[in-house]
Parts: sequence; structure tokens; C-alpha cells
Amino acid sequence: MVAKKMKKQNASILIVDDDENICEILSLLVKKEGLKTLVAHEGDTALKIIRSKMPDIVLLDIKMPGMDGIEVLKRVKELDENLPVVMITAYANIQGAVDAIRLGAHDYLAKPFDDHEVIRVVHRALAERNLKLKLRSLSNRIQGDGYIREMMGPSDVIGQLIYDVNCVVKSDFTIVILGETGSGKELIARAIHEASSRSEGPFVPVDCGAIPETLLESELFGHEKGAFTGAELKKPGKFELAQGGTLFLDEILNMPLSSQAKLLRVLQDKKVSRVGSTKPINVDVHVLVASNLDLEDAVVSGSFRRDLFYRLNEFTIKIPPLRERKEDIHYLVKRFLDLTNKELKKNVEGFSESAIERLTAYDWPGNVRQLRSTIRRAVLLANKMITEKHLDLKTMSLPGLAINLKKAEGMPWKDLSLKEIVQQKIIEVERDVLGKVLKYTGGNKAKAARILQIDYKTIHTKVKQLGISVDADRHDKEEG
Repeated sequence: MVAKKMKKQNASILIVDDDENICEILSLLVKKEGLKTLVAHEGDTALKIIRSKMPDIVLLDIKMPGMDGIEVLKRVKELDENLPVVMITAYANIQGAVDAIRLGAHDYLAKPFDDHEVIRVVHRALAERNLKLKLRSLSNRIQGDGYIREMMGPSDVIGQLIYDVNCVVKSDFTIVILGETGSGKELIARAIHEASSRSEGPFVPVDCGAIPETLLESELFGHEKGAFTGAELKKPGKFELAQGGTLFLDEILNMPLSSQAKLLRVLQDKKVSRVGSTKPINVDVHVLVASNLDLEDAVVSGSFRRDLFYRLNEFTIKIPPLRERKEDIHYLVKRFLDLTNKELKKNVEGFSESAIERLTAYDWPGNVRQLRSTIRRAVLLANKMITEKHLDLKTMSLPGLAINLKKAEGMPWKDLSLKEIVQQKIIEVERDVLGKVLKYTGGNKAKAARILQIDYKTIHTKVKQLGISVDADRHDKEEG
């Protein structure tokens, strides 16, 4: 029996076959089920569509001129191992389809098609994909795996982050979470709380930079009625509110030294005294702190107490910036596209190839938060397809590092902030190192990438961004 037609189905199917008649027949068949279709007649085009439009299923012919279906399957699995691929084959080549399943294909369809069988296989593949996506976010949530993967991406770098979280999640160690603005520090803090034995208790976040210095101690420790002007009622502090749960102190470096001393005392004694009272209150709270700057540097500069640093630094988790895990960008833009389509009740299909290239090449100084805002704006502006003109990325020549180097002429670093000075030096060092290594390799970028232990796409992008001249007569293809 044919599966019931899926109403309001947003799933899309990529049909890959060099026979235009086959593509037309399959397209008409699945469109009747309320599914969108994409078509390609050879392997290279299929891979480009997968990168830019991110279909939910691929129907893939085994025999095609040029790149055959087996090779396309291997490359699809490298792009998205969870993307279901259904192989199309003639009866005489069933063994080829069976071999493809061993390589990761979901199923196969034999020509000539049975309409009912096509629909059954398509619906089964869709159901399995949806189930995998749900399980990925729910089945391992105790360890925080699914939630972090869902929110941050499938890269090996995020895998290492998950490993670090799992190492400490069942303990009450005080944890320092380091990461740039927009990288997901609170997300990791919440994941730790949800996976801990305190998950039934409250999660209380505090932005130490958003509370005036004069009110910070009252916010953290509470106050008694009449403790100061305006204290008309007794108020419990964040430590009391987090009782039995987790207290997350974000941007801890914004805490003044006087409050740091009192925080240290609370962590040591596990007691708080409200402002205006000398009566201690026992607190049982797991404390997580976060910073976008290294706490050790702040200790050296004198802006952070050394004894508090040692008390807090029982375990450190470092969140990598988005520019160091660009393989997650493809996943994240798809996720933000789907969420924004749903929010705006739109049906933007995907991204042009040039838009994907720009998104991948950009260095994202605002990290995932900036990427999300960029995609939301692009979906708002676009109709069917997001192109370069919809991307608000004004510094593509040097992503995230657009600095006027001439500013530093005359008085050293005149009018530049410390952050800009550091970014300027990063540009200079990268240009110098890449230039020297490329000169050593005779312009071979693949060899230079291996020496510098970075991937080929990264070095290719940086050569263009930094304006490094490479001998055009030298080949830079990957050597066997």
C-alpha cells in the first residue's frame, strides 16, 4: 500500500540521471506526494546542488557518463553521511546496487520502476532521515552530545569539544568556559547543566558586564530590606536562586576586584551573606564561569585575582571560533535557513554556489551569532534563492580582519585599539609565513598546506585574501 501523501511537506529530492525522460518521470511521481524536486544529469552538477541547496534525499543512477554513481555516492557521504542516497539501476546490474548499499546507500530502485515501490522507498528514506535527526538531538542528550551537535555542527572540532564536556559533566568541578563573542559559551553552559545530576534544579545565568558595579553584589548575594537606598524589600541573590542547580557567571572579567574577593569567599565557604545582613545562608550551587579573554592574561595584568583564578580553574573548556571549524558552516546555514523559513513562513530553497563560497571563505569575527543574523537577513530579502547580493558581508577582501594598515604609519599604531593591533600583526605574520612556505614549495599550495598542517581549501582562500603572489605556471594540485 502506498504511503499517505505527506501534507505541507518541505522535503526536497535530488534526482540524478543522464536520461532526461527518467528524471521527468520520477519528478512527476514525487511531486504528486507534495515533495520538491531538483534535477542533475551528471555527477559534478549533482554535488554542486547538494552543497548549495541541501536536499533531503538523493535518487542516483549508477551508470552515468563521466563520474559514475558509485563515485558520486562516495563524495555525497563525505559531504553529509546522514543524507539518504537511493541508487537507480537496471535489473542486470543489481549487484552494483548491492555494492553501493555496502558503501552507505540507503536502498536501490530497479528499472523499470514500479510507482508504488518508488513512493514507498522515498517515504521510508525520509522517515529514516527525520528519525536520525531527532535521535541525534535526543538519544545521547544525557552526555550533551545530541544537543551540542544539533546546535553547533558535526565537525571533528565539535567532537573534541563534546569529549571535553563529557569528561567533566558528572562532576561538580568549577568550570571556566573560554570563547570569543558569539561562539556559544552559554549554550555549552546550559548543555553541561542539562547533562548533570543537577538538571532538575534551576539554571541561572548572570551577565557580569550588564550589571552596574554598585548593584553586582546585591544581585549575586541578595540584600535585606533597607540595606541601601531603594532596597524597599528583602531580595534573594542569584546564588540563592540557583540553589541545587547551576549558576553561570558570564564575562567574569567584568567583575570588580572587590566583588571578586567576596566571590572567592562564597566558593570556599559555600555560604552567602545578603547585603545588610551578617547571617550566613548555606548554598549548594555548581558554578560555571565564562570569558572571551584568557583569565591568565588578566591575572598577569592585575585585573583578576590570582587566588580566584586558581579556585575557578578546576577545568577549562575552550570553544573554537567558527573560522577554525568551517566544515560546520554548511550545516549551520542549512539549519538557520530552515528555522527562518519557518519563522517567516517563506520557502527560500537554498544558496547559490557563489553565496556558499563567500559564506565559507568569510572568517566570521562574530562567530555563530553573526552567521545566524546574516542568514536571517538573507532569507528575509530573498525570494527563491539566496545569492551574494543578499549577504551583508562588507569586508570580504580580508574577512574579519579588515584593517587599514596605513593607520600604523607615523606614531606606532595611532588610533588603533589593542584588538586591531593584534589583528594587524596576525595578518602580517600569516602573509610572511605563507609567502615563505610557498616560496620553499615552488608555489605548490597542496605541499605548503601539508607543511603547515592546514587543509588545501584554507591555504587557497588565504592566498587570495592576503594577496600573496604565486607562480601561475606552477601546478598546485594535490599530489598522489
